[in-house]
Amino acid sequence: MYVRRLLEKSLKEAIKSFPAVFIGGPRRSGKTTLTKTFLKGYNYVLLDEADVRSLAIEDPRGFLEKYPPPVIIDEIQNAPDLLPYIKARIEKNKKPGQWVITGSQQWALMKGISETLAGRIAILHLYPFSLEEVQRIPRAHLNTAEAFVEALMRSPKIPAKSVSLGRWLLEGGYPEVVLNHKVSRKLWFSSYLQTYIDRDIRGLIKQSNLHDFERFIRLLAARTAQELNCSTLSRDIGVSVPTIKTWLTLVEASGLVFLLMPYHKNFGKRIIKAPKCYFMDTGLVCYLSGHQVEEHVLQGPMAGALFETACVSQFYKRFSALVDPCSLYYYRSTDGLEVDLLIETGRRIYPVEMKLSSTIDSSKAKSLVKWLEISKNKDAKGLIISSSKQMGSIGNNVANCHYSLV
Repeated sequence: MYVRRLLEKSLKEAIKSFPAVFIGGPRRSGKTTLTKTFLKGYNYVLLDEADVRSLAIEDPRGFLEKYPPPVIIDEIQNAPDLLPYIKARIEKNKKPGQWVITGSQQWALMKGISETLAGRIAILHLYPFSLEEVQRIPRAHLNTAEAFVEALMRSPKIPAKSVSLGRWLLEGGYPEVVLNHKVSRKLWFSSYLQTYIDRDIRGLIKQSNLHDFERFIRLLAARTAQELNCSTLSRDIGVSVPTIKTWLTLVEASGLVFLLMPYHKNFGKRIIKAPKCYFMDTGLVCYLSGHQVEEHVLQGPMAGALFETACVSQFYKRFSALVDPCSLYYYRSTDGLEVDLLIETGRRIYPVEMKLSSTIDSSKAKSLVKWLEISKNKDAKGLIISSSKQMGSIGNNVANCHYSLV
């Protein structure tokens, strides 16, 4: 079963404008399915297969002769030395849309693409399903952050086929987990983690540190939606702070986590300067932190953090897929004022709060109202995302939106 992706819009534009397109993202996020389904008439070659990979490495010219454009080259990280040869072919023929390259993001791979194909390649990112993709309601027509947030503020009703909150948080968005309910979620994520460590990490860190790296991933998952403290992680795991920072770079480049930076303007108060770390997928977080049933997810000590992670990652996935130039931040001052998410567009900043509650009233909007006052952000409005079905204005330029609409 193919599920339409928000990235289709950007991919369609990219193949009309650039000779090459790179689609990166974490493993098993749907890159192969998207390219093979959406790009009809393209040759397809997978570099995971040993004989194909050997040909690409040992005889790159022969490989490119065997698989001429338009072509999809899947898992390019297995033969990164192909990139200069692709560049040479592009120099001879700059026709748009001839080369579509996919790969699990790694720092060295992205560096090679940026240096070798700069100006010749569009770079896109595909992450696990967003909630609107899971619910089969991708709203690509709301193609700017401003249009999307304004639509959330005036949405009159929830989708007819909305996914339950517990299921959404527990399953996350990896296609195989979401679409095949017969699959063992625990076994799938266990295999996923092992494959990630074996294929993407083993060659980048010391063999003796692999066990510590897995502990690092699990501790990081337990701290999703919290301010990043490398010193605490270093002490808990027993490795140096520089090692923690290196590992963090690896998991961020792999598309498993992203960092939300603090808002940089000072409104007369000292602000917290550490970034917050979010996992891209709550299903993976639930596995790593030992959550196995919906009741535990919704009532356990991580419930609020999981809900915030799920909602913030939706905005991140959507704006990345549609290549929106908006910026995302959080705000926290030393005197206690906190806003979970700030969405900065070209004209205004939208403050957004996540509330895991089915009852929303004006008392839940205090931090948003206070932020709107001190920021003096003209014509700004605040948004609460919650499990309450009572949507719309709750006064003081703040609206409530049901989570199923993000």
